Amino acid sequence: MRRPAVPDSSSQPRPGSGSRRPGPAGPGPGGSGSGRPASPDETAWEGHAKGSPAYGKILAGLAFAGVATFAQLYSTQAVLPLMSSELSVTAAEAALTISLATVGLAVTVIPWSFLADRIGRVRAMTWGISAATVLGLLVPLATSFPLLLGLRMLEGMALGGIPAIAIAYLNEEVNKAHAAMAAGSYVAGTTLGGLAGRLVAGPVGELWGWRAAALAVSALATIAAVLFLVLVPKARGFRPAPARGLRGAVRTLGGHLRNGRLLALYIQAFLLMGGFVAVYNYLGFRLSGEPFSLPATLISLIFLAYLSGTVTSRWAGGLTQRFGRRTVLLAGILLMTAGLSLTLTHMLALILAGLVVFTGGFFAAHSIGAGWTGTIASSGRAQAASLYNLAYYLGSSVIGWAGGLVFQSLGWTALAVTVIVLGCTTAVIAAVVHPAGADVPGR
Repeated sequence: MRRPAVPDSSSQPRPGSGSRRPGPAGPGPGGSGSGRPASPDETAWEGHAKGSPAYGKILAGLAFAGVATFAQLYSTQAVLPLMSSELSVTAAEAALTISLATVGLAVTVIPWSFLADRIGRVRAMTWGISAATVLGLLVPLATSFPLLLGLRMLEGMALGGIPAIAIAYLNEEVNKAHAAMAAGSYVAGTTLGGLAGRLVAGPVGELWGWRAAALAVSALATIAAVLFLVLVPKARGFRPAPARGLRGAVRTLGGHLRNGRLLALYIQAFLLMGGFVAVYNYLGFRLSGEPFSLPATLISLIFLAYLSGTVTSRWAGGLTQRFGRRTVLLAGILLMTAGLSLTLTHMLALILAGLVVFTGGFFAAHSIGAGWTGTIASSGRAQAASLYNLAYYLGSSVIGWAGGLVFQSLGWTALAVTVIVLGCTTAVIAAVVHPAGADVPGR
């Protein structure tokens, strides 16, 4: 029998763990897929405080999940010129190994989010990362290009279980005051994953071919997946949602799409991610040709620019406490366009410097957008985050592939200018839709 609430105005958060709001008496909060579901009778969970052991484990576990996810998702990007040569396909066709993987991820992020609402965030992420690891180990065994593309798409579908759920998990498990910083830390982990996969694939691919490169990245992802499973703590803020059927799902998604501020973030994700992937997909082709003629190992080192994203994504999360999300988001987009302008030269040093600035700006903007969705959405947060990821990876697939057509027909300058225009369009939309003062910390 439910007991009445006992108010306690003197209750304080427990140091080093999380905090609870006064509420109905009853047992402590339960878990998600890794623990028992929370019941209505439980006290309201306010999240782990920054500096607590559980907070650190959440960030470390999700960082390793980011490594496992993004090392695999973009594992072929560093060896696209090699694949094009070895498999006798065009640059745009080789880029399909990236585009179809991201398409697979994009079409499954929403189903994954609804599954996670029922079985728990941790359990759903565990299923996704485990399936993706197995599929990744099968990719080097593909006997034909169509089979390779099919495996890559299935791998992307399995990987959809991580980005679709991670931000919702953070918003439920981390104290709201630190949610933006935690989201920035998660995005920093994803940059390290993408960087690690590319740095491993480049040298291995040049020595032993693209199949060995794919195998090496899959082995790295397997280790990261195991560390995620070991580190991620039981969820305490998860409450299973009842099955709402197709009509309820459409209502939830429709509500998010009618929210102008969320819709602006989804457009941002589509345009900025599409431009970002196009730049990295085809810059390698530019540097492998005249007048640079760089080998694959050296070209793979351009992905060290991701380290700037590792820094700026965390930096951006911290700056929101002083300047607000809107200002930091616009600053990130400005850095993107400024950095990409430097790549229009024929001086290798300026191109590389521009790539560092471009990458740092992108990840600053992305960390703000990804974390903001869970804050703006008052309900259906997993679905709000999934729509962001859907737009994000559709942009990667569509613009990332279409950029190849621009590059092949008109050259690098045309591609870079196109991406700059996409960035400027995004900045205008963000400035208009997110009014100054609407993004105060904690809102």
